Amino acid sequence: MKRILTIFSVSLIFVLSGCHINKDLMFKTPTDYEYDIPPDVMDVEYRLQIHDLIIFRLYSNNGFKLIDLTTANTSNSQEARNLQNNIRYKIEVDGNVKLPTIGRVNLQGKTVREAELYLEERYAEFYVEPFAMIEVTNNRVIVMPGSGGDARVIILENDNTTLMEALALAGGVAKRGHAGKIKLIRRTPEGRKIYAIDMSKIEGVKDADMIVQAQDIIYVEPVPQLASELLRDVAPIIALLTSMVVLLNVVR
Repeated sequence: MKRILTIFSVSLIFVLSGCHINKDLMFKTPTDYEYDIPPDVMDVEYRLQIHDLIIFRLYSNNGFKLIDLTTANTSNSQEARNLQNNIRYKIEVDGNVKLPTIGRVNLQGKTVREAELYLEERYAEFYVEPFAMIEVTNNRVIVMPGSGGDARVIILENDNTTLMEALALAGGVAKRGHAGKIKLIRRTPEGRKIYAIDMSKIEGVKDADMIVQAQDIIYVEPVPQLASELLRDVAPIIALLTSMVVLLNVVR
C-alpha cells in the first residue's frame, strides 16, 4: 500500500507541475493595475494609420466630372472609371502613400475628412475644383468573447461601430466569458491604452456605446474553471491508481 501511495504522490506532483489550469487566460494584469480612463467623447473620429489600405477617388469641378488617374485619353470610359474606383493604396511605414500625379504624401494621423481636404489642396494645382473621396477598406477589430475557439476578426463596415455592436457581430459574450471583465486594448500615438469595461451592470451601457477603432482588441476574460480543469489533469492519475489497486488485488 505504501508503494501505491508513493507512486500516486510522485505522479500527482508530476501532473500538477505540468498542468494547464487556466492557461488559456490572456492579457493578465495585477490587481493594482491602473487602467486608462475611457474617452468622454464616444464618437472620436478614426485617424489614418500605417498599413491602412484606402480607395482614393478624385473628381473635377467640385465632383461634377470624374478625373482619370489610371490611363491616358480614356477618362470618360466606363472601364477607366471602374479601374480607378477599385485601386487601393497603402499607407507605408513612414506614414506616406504614393498617389498619382502628386507622388508621395503623408496622411498618417489625419482623419478621413482632413485627408480629403489636404488632397484637394494638393490637386488644385493640376485640376479645377478637385473633389476627393477616401475610403479605408481594411479597418478591423479582434474580438475574443471569452472562449478561445470563438475569436473573430470583425471588419468595420461602419465608422461608428460601437463596442456592443462589435461584440454582437462576434456572437456576444461567450458562455464562459465574464461580462464584468472586458479589456479594450487600443493603439494610440501615445502608446497602447487599456480600458476596463464592466458590462455586467446597467451602468456599463455608457461604455458599451464607445466607438471602436481599427486595430482594437476586445478581450472578454474567461471565468476561471479551477475544479473542472484540475479534475481533467488529475483523472489519468486516478485511473492509474485504480488500475494498480485492481492489479494488486488480483495478484494477492
